[in-house]
Amino acid sequence: MTSTDLTPPVVDLWPLAEAARPGEAGEDLVALLAAICDVESVSGDESALADAVEVLLRAQPHLEVLRDGNAVVARTHLGRDQRVVFAGHLDTVPLTTPPNLPTRLVEGESGLELWGRGTVDMKPGVAVMLALAAELGRPGVEPAHDVTWIFYDQEEVEAVRNGLGRLARHHPELLAGDFAIVGEPSDAGIEGGCNGTIRVEVSTRGVTAHSARAWVGVNAIHLAAPILGRLAAYQPREVAVDGLVYRESLGAVGIRGGVATNVIPDSCVVTVNYRFAPSLSPAAAENHLRDLFDGYDVVVTDVARGARPGLDAPIAAAFTAAVEAATGVSPRPKYGWTDVARFAELGIPAVNFGPGDPLLAHKDDEHVPVAQLARCRDALRAWLLGRS
Repeated sequence: MTSTDLTPPVVDLWPLAEAARPGEAGEDLVALLAAICDVESVSGDESALADAVEVLLRAQPHLEVLRDGNAVVARTHLGRDQRVVFAGHLDTVPLTTPPNLPTRLVEGESGLELWGRGTVDMKPGVAVMLALAAELGRPGVEPAHDVTWIFYDQEEVEAVRNGLGRLARHHPELLAGDFAIVGEPSDAGIEGGCNGTIRVEVSTRGVTAHSARAWVGVNAIHLAAPILGRLAAYQPREVAVDGLVYRESLGAVGIRGGVATNVIPDSCVVTVNYRFAPSLSPAAAENHLRDLFDGYDVVVTDVARGARPGLDAPIAAAFTAAVEAATGVSPRPKYGWTDVARFAELGIPAVNFGPGDPLLAHKDDEHVPVAQLARCRDALRAWLLGRS
């Protein structure tokens, strides 16, 4: 009896990365991006894509390659005075039903567009990183800075599972650098820093009763009405931090209560998410919520510090000037939380920069203009080569 190996073959990204050289349009990168997107990599299931990335990077003699779980790290060792760290996550949110894969090319309002899961968040950034990692460091195309390329897993789920966080805990030396660029979608412009995020559960307590005799009980769901009222009346702040204005947000993202349709519920829990400006500490954000929901039980379930823009460091300022010259787009604030915050905690200034409209992230109609791929690749390449 012979056994059959059911392990799928590793997708060969090497020829596609070789073809993704600087050109006048983005079509040279679209095949690479499509191949990356078409390898399903929902959070927790990134091994096939991580394998393909590892094979591609190990084929490059100018790179040292290491792997930790489904995170792959590649580094140049050119003896430069400064090191730039690029980071991009391999995972996506779940596919739609029916699946929004395989990818497809569409002639859209912005020209040729690639549609499908991951085409915004954030495989375009990964494609640009892979194309540059395969090229820069070869003889004749050596960057002005040493470069670390990090491709990691499980960014779209709980913070404790985040692959970059795992590397920071177990191998912090792999994240060391003077400046970091996270390839999150930013519409091909720099988005500095990020808001912090905190989730809390705000609870009410009632008394159970048969719903036919509701007057002998106390309905905990009804008691939650003032909580929702406070949220509906809340006016989010706009906060200036180091030259960028961050807009906060606060809202209910979940509510649960009740055990049966003929029972008055004795408990209700409203889950609230607060996205706070990076000038605020997690402790201050928690205190703000406790003040807002004074009189109720408040339990913190998840919290992550934000990151200041970090654009005042000389290397960050040089990068900002290069991107503005290449794209004509000035830096903007990042409203959502991203892994720039992890670099900020390590004392490394970091920005978000990648193709794709962040407003399309996680949407069923995710798509990216092909032209943005080339715009980001060429701006990064010129800056790394000192030609901007």
